[in-house]
Amino acid sequence: MPPPTAGPAGTDPHLERLRRWSWLLDQAFRIPGTNVRFGWDVIVGLVPGIGDLSSPAFGMLLLVQAYRMGVPKLVQVRMLINAVIDALLGIVPGLGNVADIFWKANTWNMALLERHARPGVPHTRFDAWFVWSIGLTLLAAAALPVVLAVWMAAVLYAWLV
Repeated sequence: MPPPTAGPAGTDPHLERLRRWSWLLDQAFRIPGTNVRFGWDVIVGLVPGIGDLSSPAFGMLLLVQAYRMGVPKLVQVRMLINAVIDALLGIVPGLGNVADIFWKANTWNMALLERHARPGVPHTRFDAWFVWSIGLTLLAAAALPVVLAVWMAAVLYAWLV
């Protein structure tokens, strides 16, 4: 599959460059005999220390462009969540490189950016559902240690009295 080509006349040159980089990072190569694609992100990710910074750095460029274009805030939050999950997966040695083959945050964020590049395009229900579900999951994960500590204190108090 060749890299994405230029869109209609008058397309933002920044979007064209970002589209090209997104393709290079996530989809430039195909595993022979399959439809599984991967990009330079997987290869660069093999370099210890700095390898896992390429995708989050590009993700920040996408977020800056989304902000400049006035993409709805909820969509920007969804893009941020995609990028953060990608960065967290990249931290795990070995697994991060495998995850980069399947978690294509740059491609998804580029699609979100292009879908909302025109003013007045609202976020979708899925965008809202995704952001709210991640937010509630994080809230539950943060509350769980507090709930366990209170429960353990109550059990300990009952045992001592």
